[in-house]
Amino acid sequence: MSENNKLQAVVRENFGKGAARKLRAVGQTPAVIYGHGTDPKHIAVETHPLSLIIRHANALIELDLDGKKELVLVKDVQKDPVRQIIEHVDLIIIKKGETVEVEVPIVIVGEPFSGTNALQELNTLRLSVPATNIPEHIEVSVEGLEAGTHILAGDLKLASDETLLDTPDHLVVQVVLPRGADEAEEGEEAAEAAEPAAE
Repeated sequence: MSENNKLQAVVRENFGKGAARKLRAVGQTPAVIYGHGTDPKHIAVETHPLSLIIRHANALIELDLDGKKELVLVKDVQKDPVRQIIEHVDLIIIKKGETVEVEVPIVIVGEPFSGTNALQELNTLRLSVPATNIPEHIEVSVEGLEAGTHILAGDLKLASDETLLDTPDHLVVQVVLPRGADEAEEGEEAAEAAEPAAE
């Protein structure tokens, strides 16, 4: 695990909007830890390092809470819709060896056949994966693919310890001709047919 994914946490004693506002004013973010049958723990962590960690989907964090290490997964981030300030974070306790259900971003790589476009129809893939080995993304190559090609969720290559939870026939990517290309071709053919034959 990256050193950047280690955070110091302190137990929160005060609750409510006013207390949360005071925390954020001093560079702290309120959070809650839950899972594995434990009572939820209300904590506060430093906002800046947290904001760097949550840029990555399904980030794992090693929390240091009163000297005790706790491995947690970022489950939900609540942000102010206007200012994009992190208001609250939900963290779920993870145990090594267990699997978790996550949504992993899909990234298209490569260029389809000349004159075609690759349209991404699905942005994330639901997977069951080892908690300590969550992929950052799933790559889908469209290199050289021709118009009319469809890539479905079930076509994607996953690691042996990754299980697809989405429907296998979900459309992920389709390769198409640019809009208007078909009509332009038909128009040219019609124009040619309408031209008088040269004598």
